Amino acid sequence: MRMVMLAAVLAAAVLAGYLAWGQPAVAQAPAQIGVSQEQVNTTLATWLPRPREVAQTMIAKYGMPQEVVASRMVWYGNGPWKRTELKNEMVPHDFPRPHFDMLYQTIDYRVPPDKFDELAAYDGSVIVHRTKGELTASCDLEAANFLALNLARDIVQGKRSAAEARRFYGEAVLERRHPEYMAGFAFNLPREYTGFTDRPVQLAEAPPLF
Repeated sequence: MRMVMLAAVLAAAVLAGYLAWGQPAVAQAPAQIGVSQEQVNTTLATWLPRPREVAQTMIAKYGMPQEVVASRMVWYGNGPWKRTELKNEMVPHDFPRPHFDMLYQTIDYRVPPDKFDELAAYDGSVIVHRTKGELTASCDLEAANFLALNLARDIVQGKRSAAEARRFYGEAVLERRHPEYMAGFAFNLPREYTGFTDRPVQLAEAPPLF
């Protein structure tokens, strides 16, 4: 009888695994437990000056990060962001004027594949992750990331071309115009699942699974 019950339990577990296969899993943000001020200070002491300055700005606004390692700090669900990742790096970026990228901020947003090239032409620091349904901007200022993603959304919606978005971005940063695009999101963030799991390849003569 015990063997029969054990077999039933194993069968149920296998069936649950098959049913879950391919279903999107929602990762929970790690708790803040374990990240101390001392740990943050020790890490920042080894960082480059500009990333250290940005880290202090983020901590003042959003509190302690949930993850801290030698090369990065991560906040989850901070303000309107799904994730904020600050890296101890300085990636040269000359648009709209020379600066360094290090602050990566992410939202859930689905971008149609036919808009990928236009977004790349607009700003190489706007990154699309189609499978996860995420859109990320990187800069050294949070306001610039708001601006970048607001304009990315305008491109996806067909409101602006890449060239028009670049001009608008330049006006906002160099001439201090369009402050509403740098103060936060000018659109409602999606609440639905934005990922794209794709589909299996169907071959004429598919090899056996096992």
